[in-house]
Amino acid sequence: MDKRFSNMFGLTEDQAIALLETPLEQLAAPTEHYVAVSTLINFPTERSVNALIEVLSKSSAELYDRITRRKALESLGRLQATRALANVRHCLDDDDRYTVENAAWAIGEIGTTETQILEDITRLLERPEQSYRTIIQTLEKLNYVPAVDRIRQFADHEDKTIASAAIATICRLTENYDAIGKVLEFLEDASVTVRRSAIQDLITAKYYQAIGAIARCPVSLVFRLRGIRLLANDGFTAGDLAFADIESDLDAVILDHPKTLELVHEYDQKPTLDFAVRELYHTDFGRCYLAIKTLEEFYPEETPAALFETWKEEAHNDYGAHYHVIKLFGWLKHQPAYDLFVEAINNRAPQFQKSRAAAAIALSEIGDQRAIPLLKESLQTGIFDLQYASLLGLKKLGETVQLDWLPENADPLIRAKAAAIAPISTP
Repeated sequence: MDKRFSNMFGLTEDQAIALLETPLEQLAAPTEHYVAVSTLINFPTERSVNALIEVLSKSSAELYDRITRRKALESLGRLQATRALANVRHCLDDDDRYTVENAAWAIGEIGTTETQILEDITRLLERPEQSYRTIIQTLEKLNYVPAVDRIRQFADHEDKTIASAAIATICRLTENYDAIGKVLEFLEDASVTVRRSAIQDLITAKYYQAIGAIARCPVSLVFRLRGIRLLANDGFTAGDLAFADIESDLDAVILDHPKTLELVHEYDQKPTLDFAVRELYHTDFGRCYLAIKTLEEFYPEETPAALFETWKEEAHNDYGAHYHVIKLFGWLKHQPAYDLFVEAINNRAPQFQKSRAAAAIALSEIGDQRAIPLLKESLQTGIFDLQYASLLGLKKLGETVQLDWLPENADPLIRAKAAAIAPISTP
């Protein structure tokens, strides 16, 4: 589990439990109970589990109490608190759909083979206005094959994220992948939520034949990279894939140029420079990639000045636009942006991690040999996309890649890429 944002509130276990024991009317803020249950995920002790179970026992119509109860379920799930299973199961009957959703999810995290609990979860599919996607995902995670026929009714659901989950789960549980093509079609949907969900569902289905399609899907490379790495591991385990089979797809995702993507948006007419630059801030990366393609094609001379201006105004502090601006400066081979690249590749803030890999690519695109020590140093970080991008950058700069530059615990895909660039004979 990624723990970079763990215990953001800085409370000790004693402080969190003391807060939970404080009546709502005596709290400094009504959100403090929520803060407490969020904190207890960091303390996998009997005291923490008991405190979270106590929260579940207190049903209330108060909004803050309901939100706290939902979060307690999430914390128990993340703690995989087996002892709390009966208490969590009881929440499946709650009137609040979000409490039910979190209870089902938590049971999936805790794990169970008890048929009656699995049937309780399956029966939720018959209740109106439930979080069907989460319920279906939980049944898949718990490998409950008897639920397949009841899941099947959702394969044509009007909510494509639900339909996608249902199809993928049926394929995985029945080991019949005839219908998986529909999930692949969702990778090209206009909705970014549907596209992201489809990637997750292909991971769920363990359908590693989708790696190429995922690489071309216009969503953030974080989603694509996660999908490719997980599915590649499934393929390697099955003995059906080798690194050479996925290398070009991995390269394309790390380079992340719009020309390698199946863009799902288009403009009715040529947009203005200002409009295209503003699109770099869109939460749908599909729109960002279309804007990058447009700026490269129609405004290659004017774009650098516009990028510096938007960087100064906002992009330096907006992690999405930050990534796109760095990458676009690289594609434009804009040498005056060198200092921005150096700043970005050295930026340790977690939310700007994507930009570090973007900077590694951009440094190699401008062909500046001063980047070589920076790229070599980045091989030691343990950050997959930054390491991979640095290998690509070193190759582009004509630098020999030595395996001994890699840390001993380097990801097998990183080691395989290094070997593919410059195979080293063992003495």
